This record gives sequence, C-alpha cells and structure tokens, in this order.
Amino acid sequence: MEHYKNGICSRQERIIITEQESGQRVDVVLASLLELSRSSMQKLLEEGYVIKDNKILKANYRVKIGDDIIVTMPELRFLDVQSENISLDVIYEDEDIIIINKPCGMVVHPAAGNYSGTLVNALLYHCQNLSGINGVMRPGIVHRLDKDTSGIMICAKNDVAHLILSEQIQNKTAMRSYLAVVFGNIKNDSGIIETQIARDKRDRKKMAVVTEGGRDAITGYDVLERYGRYTIVGCHLRTGRMHQIRVHMEYIGHPIVGDPKYSPMKTPFAIDGQALHSQKLSFLHPKTMKRMTFEAPLSVDMQKIFTRLRLGQFI
Repeated sequence: MEHYKNGICSRQERIIITEQESGQRVDVVLASLLELSRSSMQKLLEEGYVIKDNKILKANYRVKIGDDIIVTMPELRFLDVQSENISLDVIYEDEDIIIINKPCGMVVHPAAGNYSGTLVNALLYHCQNLSGINGVMRPGIVHRLDKDTSGIMICAKNDVAHLILSEQIQNKTAMRSYLAVVFGNIKNDSGIIETQIARDKRDRKKMAVVTEGGRDAITGYDVLERYGRYTIVGCHLRTGRMHQIRVHMEYIGHPIVGDPKYSPMKTPFAIDGQALHSQKLSFLHPKTMKRMTFEAPLSVDMQKIFTRLRLGQFI
C-alpha cells in the first residue's frame, strides 16, 4: 500500500506480532522482519513512522502477541538516488525501452541497506530518461527480479511505455519464461501450479502458499531434462507474485537448487543464490505494437551446472 507523507511517496508494511517475537524490543523485531539495519529501524521509529493503535512507538517498546504494527517506509527523494557508472549487459535499446540481462547478485532498486550498486543506479547513469510511474526509487522498473535471479528484464524510458508494458503483463499478453534446476525427478512432464501466496506467518522474510487470504498465483512448468536427483525445468509465469517460482517449486516438493530461503537441501554445485534464470521475454512494443521476443544467455554459474549435469559430473 502506498501513501504520501510530506509529499514523498511511501509504502506501508503491516506486522502482526506472534509468540515467536513477543517480549523483544520493537526495533530489534522490525529490523529483522523487514530486513533493515537496526540503526535504520531506530531512525524510522524516531521520526514517527511506526505506530500501533494510532500511537507512535518508541524503540524500547516490548512487543506483545497480537500487536498490530504499521510501519511506513518512506521512499528516498529523487536527488538521493545517485547515478553510478555500472556496466550493463544491454540486449536491446531504443527511445522507449531498454532490455537488460541482469546478473545474479544485483539488486534491482535501492532500498534500506542497498542504496547503491543497484540496477536503478546503473540505469540512471546509462539513460537520459526513465519512466516515473513506480516512484523515485524505481524509475523505469516495470517488473523486478530477485537479487540472486539472473536474466532478462525490460525497463521503460517514459510513462506511456511503462503503462502499456504494465498492462501487457497484467493481461498476460507479455510472456516471461524462466529456466530452473530443481532437486528431485519431477513425476509429470508438465503441469500448472495454482495456489494463493502470502507472507509466511512463521518467517516474515519468506512467502508461502496459503489456503486463504493470499493472492492468486499461477505457474506453468515443463520438464526439459532429467538427471535423476536433479531436473531442469522451464517455468512460465501467469501471475507475478514475489518469489512465485521459488515458492511454487518448493510447494510441489522440488525446491530450486541453491535457494537460500526455500531449499533445505545442500547443493553440490558452486552457485551464488538460486539456480533460476529469466530466459525469455515476449511483448508488444509500446509504440509499434509489433511483437518482440528476446532471450538472455545463461549466467556463468548456470552454464556450469548444465555442463556438469550433462556430463554426469554431479554428486
């Protein structure tokens, strides 16, 4: 949910305290759940951005079971988001759009704890113009990829292009395909995973499949190659929820190799983050309305895994 305070766009996070967190200081609990530094959380508390029952909380408040806490996360002012001369792997670019092959490990947009080194910092240096619809923190960002997911992304250089592309994603006329290496031998050659997804009540840093109260999430998959204990799959997003593919593959019992949040199994492959790659993007160009399709080459880590699997060099 977005709000405005002193003319600055912000978003709100609602946290309901469970038994696991009860009795701890509010600054400690919220810093952990929202993945902020403790000093950043204390600053939000000092400036009145954390409330319970319409009252501003202090950093030393001890939370109780059932506390319903609202945290307003103010966006940075535009001038605070600095352009940085960071190399970009540009697949295609014109006056309306730019298509990037994002490396694994790059954060998409600035947030608390990641004010520099992001894709947005690089885009601000590379592009003269970017769309402003997603706010000052996410100029040009039409959709996002997780930090440790590599691959293709499209960004908009103006608001008209942004609106048209966003509508295509919502209406499913823009198609996004991923490659993943998962644990186990998937029984069916293809399938559709259709659930609701919401924030995990036991671990607020994760998402989870829920029976009610979540948002609809649909992922199609096709088995591409089988290697006994590992399977290479193609995944096709029909909705775009946070961590959707990662959550869905774990839900059917085949978590993604190397996933630090959703895979309890140790991987024998040397990889930073999960073996998930945004491979293909197909959409109608926002100006010409002609269909365009692009693919991003595999990251070095993914190439190594594919090679080892195909040569039978896995443990």
